[in-house]
Amino acid sequence: MQEGDPRYIAQPLTDEIYTADPSARVWNDGRIYIYASHDEEVPEELYNSADAFDMRDYQVLSMERPGGPVTVHPPALDVEQVPWAKRQMWAPDAAYRNGTYFLYFPAKDANDIFRIGAATSKSPTGPFTPQAEPIEGSYSIDPGILRDNDGEHYMYLGGIWGGQLQRWPNGSYDASVTEDDPTPPGEPAITPVVARMAPDMLEFAEPLRPVQILDEHGDPLLAGDLDRRFFEGAWVFRRGDTYYLTYSTGETHYLVYATGDSPYGPFTYRGRILEPVEGWTTHHSITEIDGQWWLFYHDTQRSGLTHLRNVKMTPLTFRADGTIETINPMTDLD
Repeated sequence: MQEGDPRYIAQPLTDEIYTADPSARVWNDGRIYIYASHDEEVPEELYNSADAFDMRDYQVLSMERPGGPVTVHPPALDVEQVPWAKRQMWAPDAAYRNGTYFLYFPAKDANDIFRIGAATSKSPTGPFTPQAEPIEGSYSIDPGILRDNDGEHYMYLGGIWGGQLQRWPNGSYDASVTEDDPTPPGEPAITPVVARMAPDMLEFAEPLRPVQILDEHGDPLLAGDLDRRFFEGAWVFRRGDTYYLTYSTGETHYLVYATGDSPYGPFTYRGRILEPVEGWTTHHSITEIDGQWWLFYHDTQRSGLTHLRNVKMTPLTFRADGTIETINPMTDLD
């Protein structure tokens, strides 16, 4: 498959490197910055396993406007620079406060336990200087930052299976829990967790707490509800007075959303944002740029391999009632 393939509604933003898990931000200079995982080739015996996602550094892509030329900046942070991290630099996010840019990232420590780290820079593209230790009380993967209208910042995180969230049932790590989610299908599903950030943006101001996701009847989504339950990749944004919790359902490959009136939830499930892409994983961000909302996501158009992905973007449409029109990432062409 070649770049420009009409079977896809959007094309890769770059063919220089493989990138995934795009967190798109627009800072004060008006430029679009995309903080991304950097996929690289691994031995064939690791294909189709979590170890195939052995990313070692973070890349920043930037552009002046949607559709404009994309700059691939030098690596922003490498695992070798992080004192506490051993491997697997998975999906990152970024924030800005008081002249400093913050990069948040998951990585496995010396015990192969995922933690969330923080790094700082005076430039939006880095290089970033990591803290010597992970954020106290952090765990699992996929940090996502919400900057609310009052200036407070909240971090959402978590992912089941390889993301290890199921191994933290009571706030402490339980290595005996299997990698597959052991929650019975009829029980409430595991949810992401959230905490408000401290003013220095390097620590939590409070303990992490679960983010409740409800169905149309006000009941928690169940673990067996694979089309709607949380798997990974929580991204929260505010539109008007409504908070949108968006996330991946994992093995059913949907991006979905729920809405609420508080950054802590509860959130009520509303529908799908994106139908399945080519490739196993689905990870995204949603950002408003000059009055238009955009969905950033990845697929495997360039490689056809699950662990070598490419970042894309496409417009997102809200209906008058605030619901989101579902996007099909493929065209109707045969």
